[in-house]
Amino acid sequence: MPVVYSQKGEEFHLKIREGDVGKYVFLCGDPGRCEKIAQYFDEPVFLKSNREYTIWNGYLDGTKVSVCSTGIGGPSAAIAIEELVHCGAHTFIRIGTSGGMAPEVLGGDLVIGTAAIRMEGTSKEYAPIEYPAVADHTVVTALEKAAREQGARYHTGVLQCKDSFYGQHDPSSMPVGYELESKWDAWVKCGALASEMESAALFIIGSVRRVRVGSIMTVFANQTRRALGLDDPQNYDVDSAIRVAVEAIRILIAWDK
Repeated sequence: MPVVYSQKGEEFHLKIREGDVGKYVFLCGDPGRCEKIAQYFDEPVFLKSNREYTIWNGYLDGTKVSVCSTGIGGPSAAIAIEELVHCGAHTFIRIGTSGGMAPEVLGGDLVIGTAAIRMEGTSKEYAPIEYPAVADHTVVTALEKAAREQGARYHTGVLQCKDSFYGQHDPSSMPVGYELESKWDAWVKCGALASEMESAALFIIGSVRRVRVGSIMTVFANQTRRALGLDDPQNYDVDSAIRVAVEAIRILIAWDK
């Protein structure tokens, strides 16, 4: 059993214990988005908030589910999923935001991650860099099914994960900008669909802890399209990704039964 550091017998950061959350959990970066996601639950109720972590509970088709914010980046996301696993959760879908990379990905599109490029640090403290960060196949299948049923425009493929937001958006100002720019060009040429900051760590932890993890991203805009002189529509509405993720959890609950 993991060491619990809180004097109250709770997880150190989330301030929860076994039974407090559902076995199916939505993850999002922004604490302010938790209530928005929870409104899709039956009987939504606020549970806890500490640091960047806010948790709501509710039910989908009679099964208890939760949503937990993770903050920005791999380290805080890793803490969240670790402590949720300690408390009995076994299935996770990250509902996130991203920037498009492949020219065919437009602002407002959804990207379902099958795997992630580990250009971040957290996952390296779990597994050697040669080990791939791969989403759970069953979760990916459920997300694809839900997206098709809802008529969403979506892409399925590889995400790129990094630790520095401004390393992506202002690489020329960085002393290692030459490396950031050359690798970005390589990821685009390899077919990476979108860039974000958490999925690589979550996928690796899912493999290590033997739990199911998937990600669905809303694409805000696409800097590759701008660089190519193409139209770059921007869309900041995450409702479509939330609806698809909620339906995917309903599908997984039915399949698990």
